[in-house]
Amino acid sequence: MSHIRIHPDWHIHDREITPECSYFKRREFLKQMGILGAGLAGITKQVGLHGAEGNPSLQPSMPDGFPFKRHASYSPSWKLTEQQVAESYNNFYEFSTNKSRVRYLTGAFSITPWSVQVGGLVEKPLTFTVEEAYKRFQMEERVYRFRCVEAWSMVIPWTGFPLAALLKLVQPKPEARYVKFTTFNRPDQAPGMRLNSYPWPYVEGLTIEEAEHDLSFIATGMYGKPLPKQNGAPVRLVVPWKYGYKSIKSIDRIEFTAQQPKTFWESLSPVEYPFESNVNPNVPHPRWSQATERVVDTGLRRRTQLFNGYADQVARLY
Repeated sequence: MSHIRIHPDWHIHDREITPECSYFKRREFLKQMGILGAGLAGITKQVGLHGAEGNPSLQPSMPDGFPFKRHASYSPSWKLTEQQVAESYNNFYEFSTNKSRVRYLTGAFSITPWSVQVGGLVEKPLTFTVEEAYKRFQMEERVYRFRCVEAWSMVIPWTGFPLAALLKLVQPKPEARYVKFTTFNRPDQAPGMRLNSYPWPYVEGLTIEEAEHDLSFIATGMYGKPLPKQNGAPVRLVVPWKYGYKSIKSIDRIEFTAQQPKTFWESLSPVEYPFESNVNPNVPHPRWSQATERVVDTGLRRRTQLFNGYADQVARLY
């Protein structure tokens, strides 16, 4: 029997890579995004699919407190990615493998009510709603770099709270060595989950030391408002020194385990998408270099930094 390997859509043949000199300039890129969005909106309307932008009532409600105060230690002078781009260029395979189409396929995805179950090897398991999270945890805004394994990058202002605050609340047992995150499993609401070629639901994981690190962040918002559905509403993980697929969206369950969890992409190709998945310009992906990255909203290329620029904070973990 021949071995069949299932690749994600970022596995690009060399002949399909657009030369950098041909990449859209910033204004042209934004204009193109707008045109593309309008076209897709018309298509989805014809087939009965209404994204959040097409129906304002489907947008997340605005809890009290937005925009939350930015943390002084995480307020660098970096230029933020254009909000329109960050909300229009999304890897979210539960809905589509087409980045630009994801936001138009989330209309049926219900995020209210939403609760997150936290259990496993902890002293105090709990289940909390997103509304309760705003009351239970100290919310703040942090500006983080975001680096995709596809070699593109953004800079995003996230709203949320440190994952360490949740760990302190549930009190992991001494034998807990890993934290497993699982997203929703609703193929009736997420068309991409009807593809049997992927091991749904999406699963990711961290070591307990990574989860305890102050940079690890549970996000409920971005750009001073609640997360849009296409960006992982209503609650997601953000681990800025790792490739973006580690920052799991729309978290449903968090479990503390003694054994390393098998993650979504690792189960498909462990050589290409290992559990650790730290940003490292010196370790190329098997089919492209990670030495540089494309800044999505400008098209410019910059050198990739070790641990995505957070080496001083996290290198001790490795």
